[in-house]
Amino acid sequence: MVEKEIRHFSLEQICRSGQCFRMENIEEHESTDSCENTGEHGNAGGHVYRILAGDKYLKVWQNGSLCRFYCSEEAFEQFWKDYFDLENDYGAYIEKANPNDAYLNRAIAFGSGMRILRQDLWEMIVSFLISQQNNIVRIRRCISNICGKYGEKREAEDGVIYYTFPQPEALAGLPEDALKECNLGYRSKYVVRAARSVVTGEFDLEAVGSMSYRKAKEELLKLFGVGEKVADCICLFGLHHLQAFPMDTHIKQAMAEHYKRGFPNRRYRGFQGVMQQYIFYYELCGKKEYI
Repeated sequence: MVEKEIRHFSLEQICRSGQCFRMENIEEHESTDSCENTGEHGNAGGHVYRILAGDKYLKVWQNGSLCRFYCSEEAFEQFWKDYFDLENDYGAYIEKANPNDAYLNRAIAFGSGMRILRQDLWEMIVSFLISQQNNIVRIRRCISNICGKYGEKREAEDGVIYYTFPQPEALAGLPEDALKECNLGYRSKYVVRAARSVVTGEFDLEAVGSMSYRKAKEELLKLFGVGEKVADCICLFGLHHLQAFPMDTHIKQAMAEHYKRGFPNRRYRGFQGVMQQYIFYYELCGKKEYI
């Protein structure tokens, strides 16, 4: 077990932020079924989360800034510290917010524990292909379904049975409609074709992983079913290109209401995606707090 004090880090906020779909609160809390801001101090008893990433499993307890990661020191240093982007100072991003931008400062205050996770590129390609015209609850269910059917069965040290995220080879040979059984609907063909592109070498995951934001986005847009928003989501959450600024319905509404001349990208150059995530989370869960 690894214990750390971490500022600007809330698993509750990250879990609900729409960037990851295999993280869950595994204990009953009053706030579980609603979007409620607990800030950096959380509830007195803390929260316990289960995180699945690729073929890895982790349980984390958090109470305010105190976190207990139930893994070895080696696993934490080699994988989880980077996954949660813990060496990045999010306080520095927050300090750069325009003090005259009341809306953005409200969003940041509400989601001050947000982090941009460093997630697996292939998992993010599949996740955001599935995300189209979908909601977070259904996306989670779809991904759980394909992991259960095509992933590998594993047992964690605490006895929990879980399934790894299926590799492209596990999906590439399927009929294009096969994943409809996993509730993907028309998105089934997007995922199967993406898997085929990876297996045949048409889409090189390793090469794209080392590309600039602009070049990586160009390559992602070549995948069947990937449009501008999905490409930007993959760039932000799967490649950690923090300048990516996905424009979904929530963000478009915020731009129309608060940034009629466009978002001030120049001020936040290089980390626009961090600001995007504060705005997205606030639009999704926080606006009712101020109505």
